[in-house]
Amino acid sequence: MSILVYTETQDGKFKKNAFEAVSYAKAVADKTGDTVTALAIDITDASELYQYGADNVKVLTGGNAHKLSPEVVGKLISDNADGNFVVLSHSAEGSSYAPFVAHNLGAALITNVIEAPESTSPLKVKRKAFSGKGIMLSEAILEKTVLTVATNAYGIHENAVEGSTEEVALEVTEGKVNVESVETNSGSIDLKEAAIVVSGGRGLKGPENWGMIEALAEAIGGATAASKPVSDMGWRPHSEHVGQTGKAIAPNLYIAIGISGAIQHLAGVNASKNIVVINNDAEAPFFGAADYGIVGDAFEVVPKLTEAIKKFKS
Repeated sequence: MSILVYTETQDGKFKKNAFEAVSYAKAVADKTGDTVTALAIDITDASELYQYGADNVKVLTGGNAHKLSPEVVGKLISDNADGNFVVLSHSAEGSSYAPFVAHNLGAALITNVIEAPESTSPLKVKRKAFSGKGIMLSEAILEKTVLTVATNAYGIHENAVEGSTEEVALEVTEGKVNVESVETNSGSIDLKEAAIVVSGGRGLKGPENWGMIEALAEAIGGATAASKPVSDMGWRPHSEHVGQTGKAIAPNLYIAIGISGAIQHLAGVNASKNIVVINNDAEAPFFGAADYGIVGDAFEVVPKLTEAIKKFKS
């Protein structure tokens, strides 16, 4: 049998989370003795997935996944599943497809997994819980299981195999939802997938000061984000809003500048592996959640930090 992994794409290229999902599927396959089959929609070069353990890649041609409803993509995925496990990314896309896949297959659904399974018969695997504040061990009691892999949790692991690619014409049935348009982030780094995120809050005092956030992000190779008040005031686009009511992210490094750290903001970023807080208020709640903190004026600290990073990298 084969473990099926759905791989996300954007602008004709695989997203970073596609490689993480394939890496995870390979880890499960190594435990079960199965092969790994990757499913992709309209991708030019699928061979890149061989490097991470995809024995077979099935490319559905003639369609755009971003313009298909979750119901339709969920059916496409489940129609191509012939084993006991299906793996997706725990992204906006994967999280919307997974319930349909589980329903179609009569399978268990375990989301936000962070490690390879402790066992596969029965399946026991750790996942994030309580908005990322806790970790729980979940057990699937059904024969089939659909898993979504938390971003930046398991990681990308090279495990090259001699793979093969099969192209199949996409056959789509009408769903109950029509997608009329799709807006994508124009930034060079996808905020949900970014390993480093530099975020600003009301402490920046105005949109005219955002240049230093962007300069630091560029120097360190990260994406930019903002707190809810900042996006509400129109200083930054809502696509950069992170928090409970915005995007939940899990970078390796999250730098919060001029953000007090309200519980709603923490709910969206507390899965970050390392949190650095820069704030002139020593009593700011965010320091309680930080791994590292700098009490100081952001307008003095951030430019110096940016220059130090540039000097170090040069």
